[in-house]
Amino acid sequence: MFARPTPLALDQTDALLSAANAAARAIPPAFPLAATVAVNPFLGQTHLGLAQTAARLGRVAGIRLTRPRGDYAAAIASGLITDVDLGPALRGDLTLADIHAGLATTPAPPRALPTVAALAAQATGTDWPGLIDKTFGLWAAGHFDQGQALWSPAPGRGAYAAWRAWASADLTPEIAGLRGFCAIVDSAPDTADRAILRAATILGITESSAETAFHRLLCDLGGWAQHARWLLWQAALAGRTDPTLTDLLAIRLTWDAALLAHAPQVGQDWADVVAAHATPVVPSRDVQIDAVLQTAAERAYQRRLGDLLGGAVSPQGRPALQAAFCIDVRSEVFRRALESQSPAVATVGFAGFFGLPVAHRAFGSDVTDTHLPVLLAPAMTATSAGESAIDTAARIAARTTRAWGRFRQAAVSSFAFVEGSGAFYSARLIRDAFSLSPKTAAPDPAPRFDPPLSPDAKADTAAAVLRAMGMTTRLAPVVLLAGHGANVTNNPHESAYHCGACGGQTGAVSARLLASLLNDPQTRAGLPSRGIDLPDDTRFIAALHDTTTDHVSLYPDDHVLDLAQVRGWLDQATLLARTERALRLPGATAASIPARATDWAQVRPEWGLAGCASFIAAPRSVTAGTNLGGRAFLHRYDCETDDGYATLELILTAPVVVASWISLQYYGSVVAPEVFGGGNKLIHNVIGGIGVVQGNGGRLRPGLPIQAIHDGERLAHDPLRLTVLIAAPQAAISDVLNRHPQVRALFDNGWLHLLTLENGLIGARYGHGGKWISDRR
Repeated sequence: MFARPTPLALDQTDALLSAANAAARAIPPAFPLAATVAVNPFLGQTHLGLAQTAARLGRVAGIRLTRPRGDYAAAIASGLITDVDLGPALRGDLTLADIHAGLATTPAPPRALPTVAALAAQATGTDWPGLIDKTFGLWAAGHFDQGQALWSPAPGRGAYAAWRAWASADLTPEIAGLRGFCAIVDSAPDTADRAILRAATILGITESSAETAFHRLLCDLGGWAQHARWLLWQAALAGRTDPTLTDLLAIRLTWDAALLAHAPQVGQDWADVVAAHATPVVPSRDVQIDAVLQTAAERAYQRRLGDLLGGAVSPQGRPALQAAFCIDVRSEVFRRALESQSPAVATVGFAGFFGLPVAHRAFGSDVTDTHLPVLLAPAMTATSAGESAIDTAARIAARTTRAWGRFRQAAVSSFAFVEGSGAFYSARLIRDAFSLSPKTAAPDPAPRFDPPLSPDAKADTAAAVLRAMGMTTRLAPVVLLAGHGANVTNNPHESAYHCGACGGQTGAVSARLLASLLNDPQTRAGLPSRGIDLPDDTRFIAALHDTTTDHVSLYPDDHVLDLAQVRGWLDQATLLARTERALRLPGATAASIPARATDWAQVRPEWGLAGCASFIAAPRSVTAGTNLGGRAFLHRYDCETDDGYATLELILTAPVVVASWISLQYYGSVVAPEVFGGGNKLIHNVIGGIGVVQGNGGRLRPGLPIQAIHDGERLAHDPLRLTVLIAAPQAAISDVLNRHPQVRALFDNGWLHLLTLENGLIGARYGHGGKWISDRR
């Protein structure tokens, strides 16, 4: 049992709880598997630069934020990085001589300041950090379950209260030697705040040491803390708050307070750690050198990218086909292949939710999913549920299927299910093992707005979307609206391959809703009064680009329309795109790519967004005909038609931010896989429907699995912070950034690079303090 600690003064209490809140917000959110969304793992450090963040995360997580020094040395030796790139990247008093001298050394890897659990493990020989991982993970898997399990401990309680109920009866710590732990938990304060204050007092954590000490303990919980941060994120979107992350901090502090009493011999070592936490976080010289090398690598990529741009010519006349694709980097490969089919084909890049902030209830489901970027809140609702007797029967069948699935997973029935019906599954297992038949699925009924939009709302929505997409003149007779999704099998991270702009769903719902809206006679009748005249013969066709197979499915609502020519162009583009993608996929050929989607043992059905490096907002003429290697997010933007730069503001505050999250998630998964990576797919177990663990329990693993970024021999993703190129005036861009300080911080602190495009060429670079620097070559 603990001795009664000395009561804290009010200002000490406020300071410690404020530090707990700051530490909580330093943790990035991790979205659940049902709607995996790429997240910037440095979301809590965007007010800091790379070197400062590296120093802090080195202290609290023991990770480095740049590639091994030898990788940069190899790039310099090969000529990929030159002094032209290194010189402008220098900061502080570092010189080129310092950088080149540093390349000959191998800095020691960072080591996190130890927790009491780590010190006690050294002193007693018991793996207390491993025991905490095991027992905490076992409890958390049940507590945070989202429907995978049929039972969870202490349902309906907050995390701290639920854990106390569990841990006060869990004898595992006592069997390991932590005598009296159950009683300690049972007598702990009844609120998380009080538990934090008492444990901090016992541990001697001061106001000056609290923030990074608390951050250290939250990092120790891995993905469980990041899941709790997601709960806080979701609550904030709804104007609420959520105490779960604070609850987890209280739990982890209770463990360390108990271990300090169990191993008092570590008291002086722990006091030294607390003193170290109280010191300012200052980047070492090695960290500063690595930050310069990283910036130089990014400038080298920008130099090579700039050499590719500026040579294309805009198509003349009215196109026969226009196809709007998501800005996703995988679309760049297919768009290039499709445009090569005919000069009469033009493509457009736009965020894959097509400007419709929709919450949608799918056919046969009671769940409403948001099909929009996570930065936005839904403003419309839609459903794919029909009302006919056939639709009702199908819905009942879908619910029966879900109930049957629950039955066969239940603890009391799963073994009986296997014994009674396992033989009937042998044919299915053989088929799936050898990919003997492709996976196909009939599309859901057409989605519709529910409640229906009024005629004025239809016209207003359509006009806003068409203007944002730059599609107000020269529209083709056929306009494809192509969302995207990934056809994969036996992949817990399936939603991570879908559309990030659609909240981890496919883009089919958004594309079908918009096509229906733009073909609606009431919409068309209201557009002229809003300054838009669509050609009478223009028809919008919804489509879905399968990024695994590069097949494009069409959902025409006008079945009289002759789409034979369009289908032919799409099929030829599919063959070209498959051929290009096969060059990157280990063991793949163009002919084998469709089978990868149906192979339940395939760990790399596609590369997703691996390789992403740039975001280009410009007329298509700037990039048309240029092979960008599937590394660029391409967003159509014409500043000459952007009245008041409203579209520019939308691009900078939504698609650019989402793309930066994707880029930085890949970056974090490469440079710090132990903290921000998803581990090894081969030993994944799905936990609670929210994430994966490696093996039979322990820490939840956020981020990307190693197979998503590595081909077995080398990295498939070059970790570079995203380069944003925009064809717009410097003053207009600065004005938008000044109105959105959180977005500006991404550029000011180097998490994104920003360059302007002038006549298709790089013109200027956004520098420190918001100054623009000429970058013409």
